[in-house]
Amino acid sequence: MTPSPTDRISHTRRLTMSAMFATLALIFTYVEVLIPFSIGIPGVKLGLANLVILIALYEMGFRYAMAINLLRICLSGLLFSGIFAMFYSLAGGVISLCVMWALKRTKLFSMVGVSMAGGVAHNFGQVIVAAIVVENVRMFLYFPVLLVSGIAAGIGIGVIAYVLDRRLPRQLFGTSTSNI
Repeated sequence: MTPSPTDRISHTRRLTMSAMFATLALIFTYVEVLIPFSIGIPGVKLGLANLVILIALYEMGFRYAMAINLLRICLSGLLFSGIFAMFYSLAGGVISLCVMWALKRTKLFSMVGVSMAGGVAHNFGQVIVAAIVVENVRMFLYFPVLLVSGIAAGIGIGVIAYVLDRRLPRQLFGTSTSNI
């Protein structure tokens, strides 16, 4: 069965938006690399790229958001941080997106709440990888620090994403949004 011209246009639009979102997320990641934000606390970051991922999740669906996220993580790992750091980002990014998708599907949480949970889940994923790499469960003692930073950054990113999402023209994303 061949797709209709409308389906092809919608698919092309989503593919184009995915490429632009992946590029924007990569730029935000690079900007974050340039900002010495950690204020002396290792592992604390703003999560600027999550702005893009969160909007992609809400407007384009899980599959597109995951593709954008994976592409951004792999490219930023190769360009900025190295293969080893890419595994930390991969664990945090995948767990974070899965948690955000699950909470979004419940329709019980706002975009800000979903983002906050994503920030915490991202940090939790990274602590899991760190505990595995150093073979020491004591890495979880650092999680309360990352919990607080994940909540704060998640709320901030969620508020910004909500405001941006409300201002973006709906026709950018095609005729309908996908939940899967």
